[in-house]
Amino acid sequence: MTTARTATPSTARAINDRLALNLLLEQGPLTATELRDLTGLSRPTVADLLDRLQRTGLVAVVGERGEQRRGPNARVYALVASRAHIAAFDVRSGGVTLVVADLAGRTLATAEVPVEGGGAPDTAEAVVATLRETARGVGVTRLHTVAVGAPGLVDPATGRLRSTGKLPRWHAELLAALRDLPDTEVILENEVNLAGRAEYRVGAARDRDTFVLMWLGHSVGAAVILDGRLRRGFSGGTGEICFLPVPGTVGLPSADSSEGGFHSLVGSAAICALARTHGLPADAAGDAAAAEAVVRAAPAAGARGEAFLDELAERIALGAAAVCVVLDPGCVVLGGEIGRAGGAGLAGRVERRLADLSPLHTEVRAGAAGGGAVLAGAVLTAGDAVRRDLFGEP
Repeated sequence: MTTARTATPSTARAINDRLALNLLLEQGPLTATELRDLTGLSRPTVADLLDRLQRTGLVAVVGERGEQRRGPNARVYALVASRAHIAAFDVRSGGVTLVVADLAGRTLATAEVPVEGGGAPDTAEAVVATLRETARGVGVTRLHTVAVGAPGLVDPATGRLRSTGKLPRWHAELLAALRDLPDTEVILENEVNLAGRAEYRVGAARDRDTFVLMWLGHSVGAAVILDGRLRRGFSGGTGEICFLPVPGTVGLPSADSSEGGFHSLVGSAAICALARTHGLPADAAGDAAAAEAVVRAAPAAGARGEAFLDELAERIALGAAAVCVVLDPGCVVLGGEIGRAGGAGLAGRVERRLADLSPLHTEVRAGAAGGGAVLAGAVLTAGDAVRRDLFGEP
């Protein structure tokens, strides 16, 4: 016979506190009556939790409201967003973009640190100095959590970054320098995984708990969300589809290079080369900005632009089909510079071609988290970590 167990008073208080804090975070300032209506808790329980949360410094009275009631005005309570601060990093080979935000995820300041070539010996120190200066500029003296999005494999067991290409040395040095910040938790995550989280929470996949983000930029990668959980794989390599062998390439990828893999079909250099074969002007440098520009301009180029987009969609669908027949996600989101530039038009082309290649129905959507998807995902990740600590969330 199984004995039923009820929550202890302390456990019940913690659950109620988290419920109230998350409501204040999601909906903004509320009165005690509104909290009672939203939580279903009793008047004494709500009064007790508000008193307790005010003593911890997480909640404060920010005003009064009396337009719809007789008698004394009702106090309005709000989350104290300055109770903790976070930072988010988008680390690329050419530089760093960073954000300083409050507990509610509101951006307080941003900064960019361009890096020439492979970086100078003091590049990591310069980036950390910029972080400190940016934080101090908005009155932040301590960062609770820093979330970093970087290219490469993040080992789920050790949290270490391993390159699948040639990452600059300063990437590892920056992570070490950030981990030396006093009383600050540092979370490292693959940058495409962070973009996937942003699409899941605030972007194109908010209504899906299973989908794949296909990141199309300088190279190609994927973030896999299954049943609401980000999947990393045994070594952190889930989504390294740049190495995916596909038809149409002149060779095969290797353990040391994605050339010959899916990257060779839809990387930015390959897209620019494809555009030139269709008579469209494309920068020979073939970087992500050049590929974005040519994809964005293609619809206005008439028949040549249409033919280019059709062939690009054909290439993207090859990789998407391989992913879909293994995972059956039901939805693929096209992100990165190319996915953003192609928008709904490119997504529709890919969806139609994908339907010819796979028996599994798969919707294809354009990413909606924007150019700052990696930073947005990093802010969400850091914010989640802070709330686990301060709100006592599991």
